[in-house]
Amino acid sequence: MISFLDLKKINEPYEIGFQQKLKTVLDNGWYILGKEVETFEEAFAAYCDAKHCIGVGNGFDALVLIFKGYIELGKLQKGDEVIVPANTYIASILAVLQADLVPVLVEPKIETYNINPDLIQEKITSKTKAILVVHLYGQLAEMDAINEIAQQHNLLVVEDAAQSHGAQGNFKFNTENIKRAVAYSFYPGKNLGALGDGGAVVTNESDLAKVVFSLRNYGSEKKYYNDYVGINSRLDELQASFLSLKLPNLNADNDKRRAIAKRYLAEIKNDKITLPFWDFSNNHVFHLFVIRTQNRDDLQQYLTEHKIQTVIHYPIPPHQQKAFSDWNTLSFPITEQIHAEVLSLPMSPVLTENEVDFIIKIVNAY
Repeated sequence: MISFLDLKKINEPYEIGFQQKLKTVLDNGWYILGKEVETFEEAFAAYCDAKHCIGVGNGFDALVLIFKGYIELGKLQKGDEVIVPANTYIASILAVLQADLVPVLVEPKIETYNINPDLIQEKITSKTKAILVVHLYGQLAEMDAINEIAQQHNLLVVEDAAQSHGAQGNFKFNTENIKRAVAYSFYPGKNLGALGDGGAVVTNESDLAKVVFSLRNYGSEKKYYNDYVGINSRLDELQASFLSLKLPNLNADNDKRRAIAKRYLAEIKNDKITLPFWDFSNNHVFHLFVIRTQNRDDLQQYLTEHKIQTVIHYPIPPHQQKAFSDWNTLSFPITEQIHAEVLSLPMSPVLTENEVDFIIKIVNAY
């Protein structure tokens, strides 16, 4: 069986380094918010060309803490509306709700699976105060257009980059007059993955960074002195040390993913299958390689029979989930089509040429 994602194989080259990092943490005798977290925060901020990185417990908390931070700063109020893609993973929407804000769903472009900037305008009301952009499957959304809309309407822009570590576009942290708050996840399956949960808030906004820094630790900057009603969401020392070990190889790993994607795009030739859009820039890091077909379940079964593991990201759109029963009667036809047709092929930096050859051959024979 060709694994969809072989985490053991991905982490094997780091095993000796992991053991050394474990010994370092044990020898330090400091397990929460110590030197390893600080070292990783500095390194990841530099990698992102940003001023601040605050390590937190997971990517979901990173989003929640950004929204709560803006509320503490008076830039958002509970009950404000946040525009969010209708086809995102449910965690993006749950984070908005967790911060006592109101998600407003907007359809994506079917070509890129990212939120359609042309449809944002019609959903903006007097209550709209932010746009939550999700760089789905590893491809950057159209940030220039989205940021222009945000500036016109004085909206905050928050980015869910849980799947897009290392994606590069024209929209950078050091761009004049543009403020950014970006949430990352280091869940083991991400392009930069820990060996457990982990996340980070990355921003150039020093006031936001200061608040999030406190909020992640019970709202306390100084022990036993609490400035905010915070939570406990701290990146673990050991996971931070593992991430520091893997970070220098992230760009190379992303290049390997792009090389596989180029082969898939060039060599998969099957009229029953729609391949993903990519402009061949570095704006895509192919966390996932997602194809579409009207016979998705049949294709998945066929690939399983040929020892190729696939995953559906995601089978049920958020507005049709039982958890959101108030939304169940809403209609988002593009989102519904995407969720009914998508199938993710194996994609990782450790796929071999022979495995890619075989996947292409079997997909073409479908």
